[in-house]
Amino acid sequence: MKAASAIGIGAAAFGLLLGAMMVGTSPAAFIDIPALLIICCGTGGATLASVGMESMKKIPTLYKLAFNAPPPDVAGRVELMVSLAEQARREGLLALDARLSSIDDDYTRKGLQLVVDGTDPELVRVVLEAEIDGMVARHAEGAAPFEKAGGFAPTMGIIGTVMGLVHVLQNLAAPSTLGPAISSAFIATLMGVGSANVIFLPIANRLKGISKQEVDLRLLTLDGILAVQAGDNPRIVADRLNSYLAPEERDGSDDQPVAMSAALDVEDEREAA
Repeated sequence: MKAASAIGIGAAAFGLLLGAMMVGTSPAAFIDIPALLIICCGTGGATLASVGMESMKKIPTLYKLAFNAPPPDVAGRVELMVSLAEQARREGLLALDARLSSIDDDYTRKGLQLVVDGTDPELVRVVLEAEIDGMVARHAEGAAPFEKAGGFAPTMGIIGTVMGLVHVLQNLAAPSTLGPAISSAFIATLMGVGSANVIFLPIANRLKGISKQEVDLRLLTLDGILAVQAGDNPRIVADRLNSYLAPEERDGSDDQPVAMSAALDVEDEREAA
């Protein structure tokens, strides 16, 4: 589900507020401007100092990605690789040159271009693995602000609480103000721990999950491209690439590759005759 992150964060926040209300605490009691300033400014400043301005500028885009990331079309990629293996075996690798313009994925297109150009298979693997490594590094930089914020926010909350308790100790002569002052002091810790565990760390983990999905899709593509270059039978290519799919997803993706392979076997028999 695309909106799983937004639903999860919303459910967590709702559960916390509902739990507080069930014990008689008003949501308005959690609204504390000084504590909010300490958490937002302190966490934001420390994160900016850690990752730099360029990474901070990407945060809105990354939030949007985490809340609405399109699922990878693994079955579609398997079907594409098998169809390319069929065409390459029937018409030769150079025939794939006409397919390049119709392939939207840059990584797949780059790998096929290397194959069409006659690049050594080992060099194709090295180049495409370098592309994966570069993508992983970029994705790690994208998740870094959220991971850093998740570490800084609770600490900033503790700092805010200590500052509030200092104010409380300075006003011990007014016992009637101690209760509200102590309550206000601990709100900073609540905001820091809550924002880290409900927002920042879940977003960071979600981005890591999206990155892993993209890495798996590229590894599938790499295996497929090398199989196409080696001239493997489409049936074997399908069996090999379907290992990337969950068992319940393989039924719908197996029929077409098998049909392609059967047609290719008939064509091979005709050529042999």
